[in-house]
Amino acid sequence: MTVPLHVRAVVVTWQAAHLLPACLDSLLRQDVPGAELEVVVVDNASTDGTRELLARDYPGVRVVASDTNRGFAGGVALGTEDFDGDVVLLLNNDAELAEGAAAVLVDALRAPGAERVAAATARILLAGRYRPTAGVTAGSPDGRSPWEPVPDGEPGGVVLVNSTGNVVGPDGAGTDRDWLVPADREHAPADVFGFCGGAAALRWTAAAAVGGFDAELFLYYEDTDLSWRLRAHGWDVRYVREAEARHRHAASSGATSPRFRYYNTRNSLTVVTRHAPAPLVLRSWLRQAAGLLRALLREPRAARTRARATGFRDAVARLPRTLRERRSLWRGAARTRPAALAVSAAGRGPRTGSA
Repeated sequence: MTVPLHVRAVVVTWQAAHLLPACLDSLLRQDVPGAELEVVVVDNASTDGTRELLARDYPGVRVVASDTNRGFAGGVALGTEDFDGDVVLLLNNDAELAEGAAAVLVDALRAPGAERVAAATARILLAGRYRPTAGVTAGSPDGRSPWEPVPDGEPGGVVLVNSTGNVVGPDGAGTDRDWLVPADREHAPADVFGFCGGAAALRWTAAAAVGGFDAELFLYYEDTDLSWRLRAHGWDVRYVREAEARHRHAASSGATSPRFRYYNTRNSLTVVTRHAPAPLVLRSWLRQAAGLLRALLREPRAARTRARATGFRDAVARLPRTLRERRSLWRGAARTRPAALAVSAAGRGPRTGSA
């Protein structure tokens, strides 16, 4: 008798009860032939009725209740610490998985020739439709791009890509490949540097063998960090266009918030220093220092500037430990750092991290 594959879908949430029904309904509609699909929600100490909602409307969903907010990285670590199955399926709490997408992602890991594929990353599209504008508006997906949402009921607009996987830019920043590319113009290759944690399937034996998610990263760059470690040890990542997800970008965190700025700054420097070739590390630190200087000159009292300065300070403070990790994490690596990075050059997208 064939033993079914054990797949655990993990959704991490915090103060987002209003987002969960669409996310969970999309997961509960999934059917993965030859597999048992378990849905787990990690609640990061929400106080907005999340646990009451789950108990009332989703009795079949397992809830892992954290007594503190562990962020996305810590939430995934908590939601997988007892998992000894085959595949972990990740989905953001502000995303929905299209019908059949889970099966397509899992099949990408068990297809002939996929023995060294550690992660299958979905085609993540921004929810809604957008139209170009003459300048940046308040409705821009990242606060910097000339796109605005088309109001419900109005005609026109296009669907934009959120991610076709993660790449590392020439300045060391982790980016979503094909960010804000119109969906009908996206033809990204299947090979990609890393997976996007917003919607992806991980071969858990591979992910666990390289340490899984680093809970200390809390929020942002945790998927880039794990992708670096997987690639260092000879694993590959596959983009699966047929598996779609719709994402309400930054609905749960805010791409222009001080929280975003702090973790994006701290984690980008930590992750690039852990893993990238030395010239890329230097460029990344210089870029971040220049960006901080510009922010201090332009708006020194702004909360985002203070958050950026604190993130930079904390990255500096942990630098001796980061450098030790740089040596230990790559000890016995199957690839050199440039070889692990090489696939990024084939399909870089615009940067979505710190400027």
